[in-house]
Amino acid sequence: MYYRRKIDDFLNAWKADPNHKPLIVKGARQIGKTESILHFAKLNYEHIVYINFALEKKYAQILTDGYDVLDVLRNISLVNPSFKFVPNATIIIFDELQDNPDVATTLKSFKTDGRYDVICSGSMLGINYKKIHSNSVGFKRDYEMYSMDFEEFLWAKGYDDAQIDSILTHMTECRPFSGNELSVFKNLFLDFCVLGGMPDVVKRYIETGTFSGTLEIQEQIRLDYEEDVRKYAQGLDQSKILSVYRSIPAQLAKENKKFQLSKVAKNARSREYTGCIEWLVDAGVIVKCLCLHYPELPLKGNADEDKYKLYYPDTGLLIAALDDEAQEDLRQNKNLGVYKGAVYENFAAEAFLKQGLGLYYYKKENSSLEEDFFVRTQDALIPVEVKSNNAQSKSLAALIKNENYSDISYGIKLGDFNVGYSNRIYTFPYFCAFKVKEYLKSPTE
Repeated sequence: MYYRRKIDDFLNAWKADPNHKPLIVKGARQIGKTESILHFAKLNYEHIVYINFALEKKYAQILTDGYDVLDVLRNISLVNPSFKFVPNATIIIFDELQDNPDVATTLKSFKTDGRYDVICSGSMLGINYKKIHSNSVGFKRDYEMYSMDFEEFLWAKGYDDAQIDSILTHMTECRPFSGNELSVFKNLFLDFCVLGGMPDVVKRYIETGTFSGTLEIQEQIRLDYEEDVRKYAQGLDQSKILSVYRSIPAQLAKENKKFQLSKVAKNARSREYTGCIEWLVDAGVIVKCLCLHYPELPLKGNADEDKYKLYYPDTGLLIAALDDEAQEDLRQNKNLGVYKGAVYENFAAEAFLKQGLGLYYYKKENSSLEEDFFVRTQDALIPVEVKSNNAQSKSLAALIKNENYSDISYGIKLGDFNVGYSNRIYTFPYFCAFKVKEYLKSPTE
């Protein structure tokens, strides 16, 4: 069974644009790229030419005669004469592009020719994506895909758009959820945190109605990611990359969640690990949250590249990486607070990432002033605090009250409570995080 994904609407809009360029769908492994692309292709084209460069090495030489469309199609036909190339009725899908990045050079020819739609897909691991980008700049369109977000999970569970949009309505109207609404959405959210959004994991959960077998799938995905490091991380210290990846859960469990190389290896130096961290970011298996120099706009120009937190872009994989006792408590009792808020904070980071919001935080030197995240509207900066308990939000209150922080007029607090508003702080249940971007578009202060 195919589960609805957000890329579906994007692909339909892409095809409807008469001037659309060849498309590159980028994202980590096993997030559903190929399944979604093939689903779209079957609904919209008479002829599908699907080539997987990782599994079908016989297509490695299709560029032997150059990058012209006719030369490429002729060489594909030599390998597989059953493929039909009918103008304006054929889509060509180049999958696992990272195994043959030079194919991206053909995209200019395909765009100029205009008779065939082309979608490339791949994990873009390591330096290969940079090569792909340089070979096709100006003649392609990029789409970054992630594992399922909470909204896609709700779709898979059978909830319709009206039911899901009611969450945003409660937020914009600052209207508390009823006891039943709060209970249902909270339980769904807790299930999603444990499962994450990897399609195979979600399908297993939907089909069985239990968590049975989902951990094994998650563990295999993590092993596959580590195998990719060994396969694609050429010219870098693979052991360092793996050490960074494996250290993230423990670092998030600390009160100070700033990523510290000293916790990865004794006497570790930044210059030895910078390339390793960027490789993992490029591969889509970790995400960076940069520290602001000062809590003000603009965000990008105000970030310290040397201070950051690292998260997993899929909270289910984070939970699968925890120690056995923590996992047991999370899966049986759904006690997410057992890991010092790491799971809550990672979920918020994941939700913001999948909405296209930047990830930024702030920690004032020699002070207790610290804020988990910042998001923005056109002209306002909004601090976001993720609470794992009912303690007071001293930093959030201080940022709002301090006249020196002129870009901040209100804040958002996510926690285990209902919708509310007090002292210029809007409170929302955790599960509302996936609607924050839409919420920011509505009138507030």
